[in-house]
Amino acid sequence: MAVQRMTKTQVPVSFGAFKPVGHVVIAFPDDAAAQQAARDLRALGFGPEDILFYTGEEEGREMRELLEGVSGTAEFGHEIVLMRRYCELAREGCGWLIVFAPEDEQALRVGEVAHRHGARLAERYHRLVVEDML
Repeated sequence: MAVQRMTKTQVPVSFGAFKPVGHVVIAFPDDAAAQQAARDLRALGFGPEDILFYTGEEEGREMRELLEGVSGTAEFGHEIVLMRRYCELAREGCGWLIVFAPEDEQALRVGEVAHRHGARLAERYHRLVVEDML
């Protein structure tokens, strides 16, 4: 089954938990760092449809809304722990990118850009696990 590109209006979930398989979720120190990283990713060949930018306020609101609807089945999973961490980083003013990078080489390039721009967190979502990219 092929992974699908996330959009701001179609947020992938599993049992109510945020689960963007094939994507890397990155928290940067601020919006400016996230936007510069997005420019660098576009220069590497990622299209505008591959890169979603969220301000801390947007990301925090999205995660809080999702956390309210999480099923009991997902309550103790790692995805929920990450969602709570995303809320915390959003409150601290982090800027966010969610990048469609289903192939290993793509994800590696995203991780390198994240590191270069001082990302505080970079998580790659696979079907069964979430991989820390930093």
